[in-house]
Amino acid sequence: MCGIVGIYLKNKNLEKSLGKFLSGMLKNMSSRGPDSAGFAIYKEEKKFKYKYSICLNDINFLSFKKQLSKLLKNVKVDQTSDHAIIKTNEKPDKVLKILQEKFKDISLVGYGKSIEIFKQVGNPEEVVKKFNLEKLEGSHGIGHTRMATESAITTNGSHPYSTGEDECLVHNGSLSNHNNLRRELKKKGSKFNSDNDTEVAAGYISNNLKNKKNLKDTLLSGLKDLDGFYTFITGTRKGFAIVRDEIACKPAVIAETKDYVAIASEFQAMAHLPKVNNAKIFEPEPGIVYMWGN
Repeated sequence: MCGIVGIYLKNKNLEKSLGKFLSGMLKNMSSRGPDSAGFAIYKEEKKFKYKYSICLNDINFLSFKKQLSKLLKNVKVDQTSDHAIIKTNEKPDKVLKILQEKFKDISLVGYGKSIEIFKQVGNPEEVVKKFNLEKLEGSHGIGHTRMATESAITTNGSHPYSTGEDECLVHNGSLSNHNNLRRELKKKGSKFNSDNDTEVAAGYISNNLKNKKNLKDTLLSGLKDLDGFYTFITGTRKGFAIVRDEIACKPAVIAETKDYVAIASEFQAMAHLPKVNNAKIFEPEPGIVYMWGN
């Protein structure tokens, strides 16, 4: 039993409040997932083309920053708790190679032109506070509170999972065929950093998108290819989508107003949102993909 949340802002005037809205949603989902929490924020950068989210693990931040500045030109690195966001105009091929070869003890959490990902073991309220989520701005975001069932309680075992540029996934449920699917995806070039079934689902989505399949068709194909029960929220640079498997035993509720669309496992996660009582509130139908912004 995990908690998933997401919010997409239609009204750009609310973008300064995104972190406040999302942090409240995650805190209200603590009862569904006390083991760890994480979130992805989407915010377009003006000065830099790319952002890379990393977990420093036990690496000293100042030493890392100094060494990285020797390898990359015009780079900015911001630290928050044990995570850091690298901002640069260098293309992903070069940066990812440097991170992999020169900094093997850090963990790449995600990268893209707008995405920033933070995740950590611990009670969601503590995680939200450590990463100063309430102060973050952006156009949309998704989050997860985890009750571990499929893999160990570690940062690598936490959601969101990102396996492609500006892509991420949070998941409530369980997949029964993730081991076989992981082997198939590895043969196609996918790489995984955990034993978590959700990372396999993220890899499945990324692999399809890389092969020119659109997001809606990918999620519909997943209804046949991903065995198990689940509710997914998948984030992209422009927006997000939600889909429930055709049995739909994992709960979800959507609240939509003229200003925003909010998604959560339970309505209580959205109770603090502005004018939510006047929203169109509904349960997503099984096997149907709902999308905003994409």
